[in-house]
Amino acid sequence: MSCPRSHTLTTLRLTNPCLNLRLPWEEKEAAMSQGGAGERKAAKPQDQGWAWMVLLAAVVLQGMTLGFPPCIGIFFTDLQRDFQASNSETSWFPSIMVAVLHGGGPLCSILVKRFGCRFAVMLGGLLSGVGMVSSSFCRSISQLYITAGFITGLGSCFSFQAGVTALGYYFVRWRTLANAMASTGVSLGFTLWPLLSQYLLDEMGWRNTFLIFGGILLNCCVCGAIMRPVQLASGSLLQSPKPGEELRRRAEETQLSNGASSPHHELQKQSRRTACFRVLQKYLAFDIFCQNKGYQIYTIGVTWMMMGFALPHIYLVPYAIQNGVEERRAALLISVIGFINIFIRPFTGLLSGHKFFSGRRIYLFSLAVLLCGLSNFICVVSAEFSMLIIYCVILSIAMSGIGALTFQVLMDVVEMDRFSSALGLFTILESITLLIGPPLTGLLVDITNDFHYVFYNSSFFLISAALFMALTFCALEKKTKLKEASKVPVDNPSRCQYSEMPTESQPESQPPPAVVYITSI
Repeated sequence: MSCPRSHTLTTLRLTNPCLNLRLPWEEKEAAMSQGGAGERKAAKPQDQGWAWMVLLAAVVLQGMTLGFPPCIGIFFTDLQRDFQASNSETSWFPSIMVAVLHGGGPLCSILVKRFGCRFAVMLGGLLSGVGMVSSSFCRSISQLYITAGFITGLGSCFSFQAGVTALGYYFVRWRTLANAMASTGVSLGFTLWPLLSQYLLDEMGWRNTFLIFGGILLNCCVCGAIMRPVQLASGSLLQSPKPGEELRRRAEETQLSNGASSPHHELQKQSRRTACFRVLQKYLAFDIFCQNKGYQIYTIGVTWMMMGFALPHIYLVPYAIQNGVEERRAALLISVIGFINIFIRPFTGLLSGHKFFSGRRIYLFSLAVLLCGLSNFICVVSAEFSMLIIYCVILSIAMSGIGALTFQVLMDVVEMDRFSSALGLFTILESITLLIGPPLTGLLVDITNDFHYVFYNSSFFLISAALFMALTFCALEKKTKLKEASKVPVDNPSRCQYSEMPTESQPESQPPPAVVYITSI
């Protein structure tokens, strides 16, 4: 027997279909179906589906950002001739680009936390493109420092580091594999950018080439558009700011702009210094640097190493051209380094993960730095193209070891809960030496008029850094063993010994990691 109310509603539906009338149990069923659809819509996208498109975008991003600066050496001679600049003045341009690319990590982290990964990647692509387009109209080398150096370097920093962060959100179970596959983009960019640069330079000059590069780098915006915010089953967007906080902040700003005083204004004013100190401690781990001897030694060693690490990338092509090598063949040298990196870097990563090197990765890293420094003497002995090819092969093998182990060793000497802040100070310090190293070497070349000093200088910094890190860590381990043998209590073992910190794989149910800004060599 049907209910009179049900019969009345059915009649109204038939007579007027525009009415949206539902019975109580129909409303309940509709709500349940909408809830189920919402749960299906908010299902976790990690490690499947769109995540692989994000991985492809990350590969392209790393090729267009980290793979781009090494090709600048191809334009070194043309820029020097057109602007009537010295070696030191010309080398400031790639030095500023690389230094900002490495040192802008804390700023990128704040930007990602405030606006999300997609916005940061797209903003970085826009800055990179605008910087290179503007550089094609520069009339002095100092203008090039600002446009292609600072603006393009900052844009590349935003795109690269925000892209790596987005990759961490999209992959949980396969995060290690995803990062390894994304890093191949650096080697691909290292290989393809020099070939494209030399071809365009021969056909249309460096100004039009920089204009085309600006259009290519704008494709970082397309990669950023692919990295849409991750939505969990709870419906919260991990990469977007909370709307409640945004509304509250705007309301307070409106109140203050109308002349009203915030009830907590005095308290906020007093706590600004404390908040500033906390921000510095969060992004720049000075306390870890003062207390953790392993981190202190490693940071000083890598910072000193960077004074000479980037010199061959900048001066190799001008050195080859000066010694009679054809320009196209000279540009091929950089591509050889990148091509070999594609195959050697994954092998080095697998080798360092072997249990034999557990706790000994710092020595493997020091060996790679030592090999990199010793390889520079090949260029001193001969500048023939065949010898330069041999040099590039050995240099690429050493660079693969350095690139694969730099951040793995940092994870070994620092607890993972403080890794992001330790990485912030680490990248800023190395960006300082990356900035001043090439110009100082260029000044030495201008004074002596001899490119051999580039490789002498590079070898000095690399070999001394390798010996410093290896011998100091060896002494630190012996000191720790003596303390353990004498049963002397230690208040904080992490402060006075080098130990490998185990990193357990996160289960899929855990939320993605906090924003970590990572650079690659």
